[in-house]
Amino acid sequence: MSRIKALAKETAIYGISSIIGRMLNWLLVPLYTQYLIPSEYGIVTELYAYVAFLVIIYTYGMETAYFRFSTAQDTHEKQIFNLSQSSILLTSILLSTFLIVFATSIVNYLEYPGRERYIIWFALILGIDAISAIPFAKLRLEGKSKKFAIIKLINIFINIGLNLFFIVYCTKVAHQETDTPFKKFILSFFNENNLVDYVFLSNLIANVFLIVLMRNMIFKVKIMFERGTIRKMFRYALPIMVMGLAGVTNEMLSRAVLKKWLPLGFYEGYSNQAALGIFGAAYKLSVFMTLAIQAFRYAAEPFFFSRAKDLDSKNLFSNVMHVFIIFSSLILIIISLNLDIIGKLFLRSPAYREGLIVVPILLLANLFLGIYYNLSVWFKLTDKTYFGTIIAVFGSIITILMNYILIPFMGYLGSAFATLICYLSMSIINYYLGQKYYLVPYQTLKGLLTIIIAIIITLIGYYMIYYIPIHHKLFQLLLIFLFFIIIYFINQNEIHRTLKRIKS
Repeated sequence: MSRIKALAKETAIYGISSIIGRMLNWLLVPLYTQYLIPSEYGIVTELYAYVAFLVIIYTYGMETAYFRFSTAQDTHEKQIFNLSQSSILLTSILLSTFLIVFATSIVNYLEYPGRERYIIWFALILGIDAISAIPFAKLRLEGKSKKFAIIKLINIFINIGLNLFFIVYCTKVAHQETDTPFKKFILSFFNENNLVDYVFLSNLIANVFLIVLMRNMIFKVKIMFERGTIRKMFRYALPIMVMGLAGVTNEMLSRAVLKKWLPLGFYEGYSNQAALGIFGAAYKLSVFMTLAIQAFRYAAEPFFFSRAKDLDSKNLFSNVMHVFIIFSSLILIIISLNLDIIGKLFLRSPAYREGLIVVPILLLANLFLGIYYNLSVWFKLTDKTYFGTIIAVFGSIITILMNYILIPFMGYLGSAFATLICYLSMSIINYYLGQKYYLVPYQTLKGLLTIIIAIIITLIGYYMIYYIPIHHKLFQLLLIFLFFIIIYFINQNEIHRTLKRIKS
């Protein structure tokens, strides 16, 4: 029991730090959409999309391999740490050197001529991220969750602070009418015409502080390469890298390829680069569902494993799924029906709000992603995790094909539908395989009915708000209340049984 409690405590710390960190970074969206025009934010969106792929390549599953081999009976943790860190150091130097050497070719392909500095900065950012990955994994292995969370949050706060300093404060000083020595000092390094630079530069400086905070673990490594062990670690890690790349493809591909696959002049009045910026900003608003899913994963995974041997575990898993669907459907409705307010609050420039139409689609897509994670309990408990890799790769193929087909006809709306089709397909495949290998009596019809009702209510509310002149806030409350009433009637038998158990 004490071990389970310790696990729950560490899960909470990791989960809270991760969610808070993601939420804090997300709060930069209003800043960027106020100070950056869509074409500038398009640069940020595109480069960070490519970075998401490169992060997987830089670490190539070595974190998980470190966990696996450092806890094996025939190995020593210190030796595995030195091997893992030595490998990451070498490959990071090689990969970053490659990016720097070919910086000009890369920026020309991306259509950012003369901005080689972006590639150089990201080569350093990625290198630092990679060489700190194994030390972070070591902290987790040693149960130092508080130290892990504190370092992560410090890194995030530095990044946010520097963004505020450069983009807000320095811009304000630059616009002051009177010349002062302090203004001259600010203008000696600050150029308000290149605000995108400071988004990336803030990230780089924050990562330099990361090295300072973790210097004792990063630089006290003993460089070593033991061929037999490292070869086994690579064999173990590479399938994990493939699964990671497949997952990133499903999430980030649309933002990486939209500019290239969108026909020129598709959106009248602004460029493909601006369209990417609008889509990237609107995509961020799906974070409400993403955070709910992330919180669920941190709590659910240890819960599923700890309850797997219970006699009624499968019924419990079914109930967890149903509650998740109801809760996620409610998020879909509430966020979609309040996009007029949320859009003004977080997308500060009206130009970005043209992309709000993709948000309900992305919320629904992430709802199915949450269902997929819920269903994944079967291959985790039966040690058939290779099915997770197969499904993820299948999802990435769907993502590539759907984006390639839909973007030329539907623009960034096609990218949103591609994400929905991908996660829906993965959920369906995962469900049927799970029913074959680990039968859980999911309340499938009720779950589907709940989602369909949520979609219908969302569509009614969305179109009435924007196209019919009514007092829409009152109407929104009535629609949400209607959802609760319908859900109650669908689940009234289960609710009554639960209430009887509580009373008894």
